[in-house]
Amino acid sequence: MSTPPANRPSLDAFWMPFTANRQFKHNPRLLVAAQGMYYTAEDGRTVLDGTSGLWCVNAGHGRKPITEAIARQAQSLDFAPTFQMGHPVAFDFAGRLADIAPTGTGGKLDRIFFTNSGSEAVDTALKIAIAYQRAIGQGTRTRFVGREKAYHGVGFGGLSVGGLVNNRRIFPQLGGVDHLRHTHDLSRNAFSPDLPLHGAELADDLERFVALNGAETIAAVIVEPVVGSAGVLLPPAGYLQRLREIATCHGILLIFDEVITGFGRLGAAFAADHFGVTPDLVTTAKGLTNGVVPMGAVFASRQVHDALMHGPENAIELFHGYTYSGHPLACAAGLATLEVYQSEGLLTRAADIAPFWREALHSLKSAKHVIDIRAIGLMGAIELQPRPDAAGQRAYEIFVACFNKGLLVRVTGDTIALSPPLIVEPHQISEMVSVLGEAIDRAA
Repeated sequence: MSTPPANRPSLDAFWMPFTANRQFKHNPRLLVAAQGMYYTAEDGRTVLDGTSGLWCVNAGHGRKPITEAIARQAQSLDFAPTFQMGHPVAFDFAGRLADIAPTGTGGKLDRIFFTNSGSEAVDTALKIAIAYQRAIGQGTRTRFVGREKAYHGVGFGGLSVGGLVNNRRIFPQLGGVDHLRHTHDLSRNAFSPDLPLHGAELADDLERFVALNGAETIAAVIVEPVVGSAGVLLPPAGYLQRLREIATCHGILLIFDEVITGFGRLGAAFAADHFGVTPDLVTTAKGLTNGVVPMGAVFASRQVHDALMHGPENAIELFHGYTYSGHPLACAAGLATLEVYQSEGLLTRAADIAPFWREALHSLKSAKHVIDIRAIGLMGAIELQPRPDAAGQRAYEIFVACFNKGLLVRVTGDTIALSPPLIVEPHQISEMVSVLGEAIDRAA
């Protein structure tokens, strides 16, 4: 191991999330600066960001309009409570988000509840779903339906409706949760150039849970329109439409977890717009503030929101919230982020560059170990054949090799995931594919 720089802090105290701490601290990878499409590593190397940080830096790094907005806000109002009080920036940001919200049969999803993360947004949406059902006289609806291979954050609600075994296996979960089967089918859908053609019928699992438990017990079903953390799994053609139809038929709320897909990732403001399927609730975070200040938000339809706006006017309609809901600095960052997205056309840019992105990724089809390639918008995944008795090891070694060659990718199991900032240029996509292809070919 190389000698660490003299100014490196001790690595002992920070218990790192979702990290093999002992392995990392033996050979750390530290980033010290970022600008545009690139990080700067501790040793001074530039590293091309193929992951938008962690699916969140959609407009690229170091955007002055955003950092300057945060500084101005900190100087004028650093914090204000939003319990029985308010500040203008939160209302302004909520209104701007409402302007770009999806619209469906239940009305525009233009009622915004602020949280501090995607995990909190998911738990908030689940609570809103139960509160809504109770408000309309359906208090027996307390069950949820999630999906296998889903990631909905790390709160106990999100863990319960999520479907990743390593997240779930040692923690207790909420009762009354069922899971749709996942739609990942390599035998029929590998190397699909577009949405998989097989698997829409798996949405009918929701009908099975209605038959088993009774529709009157189910509050909501929650899915990622495109599964992110489990490896960029695209919905089969017609799947989301079918899920919407079944949910509507049985009075079940449909929640889209758009923490990853929101704010331009698929070439539209939201995946709901891209697929033409509008849920009742949408959870967001990540790209909401370009990753600069932690923040999340739940978009609720008028139908859901207004159902709770009854009773005495002095009564709190939803007993839920966070100290930092609508934090002034986060709202300022969010407003500036929306300005950047809209002035530069970033909410739709992925639609224009997606064909080049898809073709570039699929050029790796013949690379050693590759068993599937998936791409949509500016999301992509290269799935690798796992080593016998060493699942995930090959992909991790490729991840490290890419970093050492100046490219940041994300590894999830035996899948390499990519989601570059929406400002990415074709030559940078070509560079990503070249570095990744070389690392794959050199892997044992």
